[in-house]
Amino acid sequence: MRKRILLSLSLFIISLCTVFAQGDKIVGEYQCVHDGVDSRIKIFKHEDGYRAQCIWVSNLKMEDGTLRRDVKNPDPAKRKITNDKIVLIDKVKFDGKDTWKDGRIYDPTRGRYFTVTLTFKDEKTLAVRGSVAFIGKSVYWKKLK
Repeated sequence: MRKRILLSLSLFIISLCTVFAQGDKIVGEYQCVHDGVDSRIKIFKHEDGYRAQCIWVSNLKMEDGTLRRDVKNPDPAKRKITNDKIVLIDKVKFDGKDTWKDGRIYDPTRGRYFTVTLTFKDEKTLAVRGSVAFIGKSVYWKKLK
């Protein structure tokens, strides 16, 4: 009887570890080309979920040499953040299957937040879908590492 309980407990712990490892599949660096702007995004564990933050953009400097900033952010305290440091996705959680959700995505071109769902289209392509109600748009990020 004890052996069965220990075996069941061991299998349960192993399955939990497997689920957590699958959730970390999303961690890494990605490339995104949107509206002609090339950017690099890093996804990492943050608090009890995952966060995506821009780490490089091709058009960081304006024509006069000044750095582009998040001027449309609804939070005035964040309007001085340079475009290569904007948090794009926050608080997404792995659902235990193949989707990361329950977070939000920020669109710095419009200064708006949307709900977000992330799924892998294939091993190297992350589908990022931002939406309001049932209306949304998907973009694809290429996993670099």
